[in-house]
Amino acid sequence: MTSSNSSVQTEAEAPSEEAQAAPTFADLGLDGPVLKVLSDVGYETPSAIQAATIPTLLEGRDVVGLAQTGTGKTAAFALPILAQLDVDQKTPQALVLAPTRELALQVCEAFEKYAARMRGVHVLPIYGGQGYGVQLSALRRGVHIVVGTPGRIMDHLSKGTLDLSELKFLVLDEADEMLKMGFAEDVETILADTPDTKQVALFSATMPSQIRRISKKYLNEPAEITVKTKTTTSSTITQRYLIVSYAQKVDALTRILEVENFEGMIIFVRTKNETEGLAEKLRARGYSAAAINGDVAQVQRERTVNQLKSGKLDILVATDVAARGLDVERISHVVNFDIPTDTESYVHRIGRTGRAGRTGDAISFITPRERYLLGQIEKATKQELTQMQLPSVDDVNTTRLTRFDDAISEALTQSDRVEKFRDIIDHYVRNHNVPESDVAAALAIVAQGETPLLLDAEAERKERFERNQREQAERKERREREGGGDSRGGSRGDSRGGGERAPRRSRSSGKPMAMYRLAVGKRHKVEPRQIVGALANEGGLSRDDFGAIDIRPGFSLVELPADLSNDVLDKLTGTRISGKLIELTPDRGPSRDSGDRPYKKRYDS
Repeated sequence: MTSSNSSVQTEAEAPSEEAQAAPTFADLGLDGPVLKVLSDVGYETPSAIQAATIPTLLEGRDVVGLAQTGTGKTAAFALPILAQLDVDQKTPQALVLAPTRELALQVCEAFEKYAARMRGVHVLPIYGGQGYGVQLSALRRGVHIVVGTPGRIMDHLSKGTLDLSELKFLVLDEADEMLKMGFAEDVETILADTPDTKQVALFSATMPSQIRRISKKYLNEPAEITVKTKTTTSSTITQRYLIVSYAQKVDALTRILEVENFEGMIIFVRTKNETEGLAEKLRARGYSAAAINGDVAQVQRERTVNQLKSGKLDILVATDVAARGLDVERISHVVNFDIPTDTESYVHRIGRTGRAGRTGDAISFITPRERYLLGQIEKATKQELTQMQLPSVDDVNTTRLTRFDDAISEALTQSDRVEKFRDIIDHYVRNHNVPESDVAAALAIVAQGETPLLLDAEAERKERFERNQREQAERKERREREGGGDSRGGSRGDSRGGGERAPRRSRSSGKPMAMYRLAVGKRHKVEPRQIVGALANEGGLSRDDFGAIDIRPGFSLVELPADLSNDVLDKLTGTRISGKLIELTPDRGPSRDSGDRPYKKRYDS
């Protein structure tokens, strides 16, 4: 569908404080079951993007929406689609493309929530990492709305298992992210191979030239809707930072957890290995914490997120990729245990809290060497972060005493139980001639157990020193164990002789790396970012899992962790880049193309 150069541009301001001027969802043209469910979930006033987008989509217009994450754009396209859905049609009527599985699942959940008062609406998530069997069974039964990642959607289209011939609505959610991850060609193929009569809504945080080109080529006179924001981060988020050395991070985090009044928390680290290690240390200190990363099976990931939502889990330790798309109301705090090196990641991370008008707190750990990153973040977000001091022993003790007081006050409200125990205490005082205050202190000792209620500064310093010594010894032992077969100490396989390549170690994670071969190269117009985006999305890999990337005319070589599981390898083997199966296999040596000048880029530097 080719558009003309003309488009309607609307700038949606943030809602004013004058409630009488704010439109209702009924004013936007919504009615029936969709309007009822909005009342059920407590939605009263549309957000800026919703107020501008919903009426436009209901009129049948194509839309280009420029809005940051957390502005309510999912409802902006989901509600009009549901309002116009024909439940008797069993082939997909709406397709939503999302850059990651997490966002796809979040959009799916939103559709299901908004369709709660509609009978027989079927929504299907399609993404890498999930078995084909579940998806194929659902497609055979009939679905109305498909939400998926471009790579897996392309797989189904190439196999003929997804029929989009009667598609009425197509949504590109976070289009700029999809392009960054290398899905541009897949997105354009899907746009071109779906009915010309479909209505298209494209949402993006930015408007790079490639998005503008896609809009002009495939959208029909789209209404351009921009949500104006003063900053790239929400004003409802309190942003603080702490200058701390790398060795002190865990102790600093423990102190902060003691004094901060948090409900749910996400702690961001750089690598998958660090998620597991930090979560284990927090559990050892008595906190309910779990790790989420690309190696965690999808079923387990969903279970962990549900535990966070329900309150069975309080802390999630995550990487950027694993946490993208998470929207959990309980998340009151985000901690950047490792500060990201780019401001965009920072904005996405802290956007997990303070969403849709809620307040939140973001705390970033910054080592002395990373101070320059603080300046970059403040410049990009146009917001100054507030420096905080490490909570002292007195701060921790004050907080503990306050919570102890609160626990006593709470217990005193249970008058029936207090009365029964009062008789028991009176009996003890009479028979043992002990003051009531001493009995109360003894009962506090019984309730507290072996762990002291208050910190002792000297004992705390000694314990911290001993703990650091133990952890250093464990790290040294682990390095020696993993380095026992280091190729530097023995014979190396000579790649020129055609033998297997000796494993190299990633400089960022210390993992042994191996070279893999992909059946796509320069002639397929492949770039390193496409390889990283596709493999990260389908295999749940992080940026730290990539080493050197060599792009040759007919194939490419990429360094990945040597210990990839068979499950991950199976997923990656079926991945497509630029519409072509990559047929990932371990590289066994040079081919006739090996003399060509490669396009090299290293990701672990």
